[in-house]
Amino acid sequence: IYFYNRYQKNKIKEQKVIAGTASAKFDALKNQLDPHFLFNSLNVLTSLIEENPKNAQQFTTALSKVYRYVLEQKNKDLVTVDEELDFARTYMSLLKMRFEDSIVFSIPDQAKNPESKVVPLSLQLLLENAVKHNMVTSTKPLHIRIYEEGDNLIVENNLQPKQIVKKSSGVGLDNIRQRYNLLTDKIVKINQQAERFAVAIPLLSKQVSPMRKSPSEMNDNYVRARKRVEELKEFYWSLLSYFIVIPMLYLIWYNFTPFTIQWFWFPMFFWGIGLCFHAYKVFVNDGMFGSGWEKRKIEEFMEEEERKNWE
Repeated sequence: IYFYNRYQKNKIKEQKVIAGTASAKFDALKNQLDPHFLFNSLNVLTSLIEENPKNAQQFTTALSKVYRYVLEQKNKDLVTVDEELDFARTYMSLLKMRFEDSIVFSIPDQAKNPESKVVPLSLQLLLENAVKHNMVTSTKPLHIRIYEEGDNLIVENNLQPKQIVKKSSGVGLDNIRQRYNLLTDKIVKINQQAERFAVAIPLLSKQVSPMRKSPSEMNDNYVRARKRVEELKEFYWSLLSYFIVIPMLYLIWYNFTPFTIQWFWFPMFFWGIGLCFHAYKVFVNDGMFGSGWEKRKIEEFMEEEERKNWE
């Protein structure tokens, strides 16, 4: 029963990982740059074509870069912080052409650690959220600042919420959280104050034990773990049988053939030798003895090859 429950638990977990990854990637591609953003961008482009053809050309170039980046990164789990910052600058330039002096940005030239990684398009989602949920006017400009703090990349803006906000599609922060949950135990942190809103996304730099696996690999690991536990059970049954049968053989000799050769020594010796070889084969260290060994061994072998994890 335990084997079956453990297998089902890991099977469900794997299916959640696969479904979650597919859902997050689909949402990222479908909703990353929502139709409203594209519609507004095209309106801005139409105006620029009439008023300032040179700026219209720059706007078109920036817009094409934004969508190209989305298509290039949509299947990646992580990208370097520098790549994401470069993309954020391009995305900011579009917003700047649209809102002009009503929006102010601050962004570092490069990451402190060139090996640092983040979930792709996370900055775009946070910038989009800031614009979507706050007033952006010349009298109340929106200030957005991106900076590193410890092991996090912070996206911060002054809080001036719109009176009426269109119902969210559920992407945004949830999208980022879900994708981080598939990769690491580190969490996305939100800090909302009276006049400030900030989101801290973890910087990932070191790859640790594998975490994501296919269903076939999960099944292979289960089979190996099951086989290992069966070997342990076989040894314990042999050992238990030894301590039951040998005393019985001695009692048979003592009660029925006490004047003959002490033949019970032979099975006790050879069977004992066999148990020693069996123990040598099965056990790697002494820590496997004791209560709960079956559960510990299954967990050890099932978790030995976990999915890709980052810290």
